[in-house]
Amino acid sequence: MGRMSEHPTGDALPQYAERVLDVADLIPPGRVMTYGDVAEWLDEGGPRQVGRVMALYGSAAPWWRVVRSDGRLLPGHELRALDHYRAEGTPLREAPASAEGHLPRLDMRRARWDGVTGGPAAAGGGGGAHT
Repeated sequence: MGRMSEHPTGDALPQYAERVLDVADLIPPGRVMTYGDVAEWLDEGGPRQVGRVMALYGSAAPWWRVVRSDGRLLPGHELRALDHYRAEGTPLREAPASAEGHLPRLDMRRARWDGVTGGPAAAGGGGGAHT
């Protein structure tokens, strides 16, 4: 795959980190996957392991597309993430006036990518409907 290593020591990326970043690269612009979604896609690790990879090596990938399941923006990177979300047309829920910092959240129902469809929430694919 030939990804340029962002590892602080200059060593090759650990295999798991490489796989996590490869999944992040697959997420279409305007869509997101949660840390848990990525772990499930890989059938390895869990949300914490994916979060650790993104914290250490995420600058080598579209880090703003791998998110918390509650739709909150990554602490300390909110404004950079918002710039990406607005540029890509990622669905957001504007914050109520009472919200701290008035930062929007991701509209997870509309923004979450199922790992299969390339467009908006899977037409005919169930789209994560809860019954």
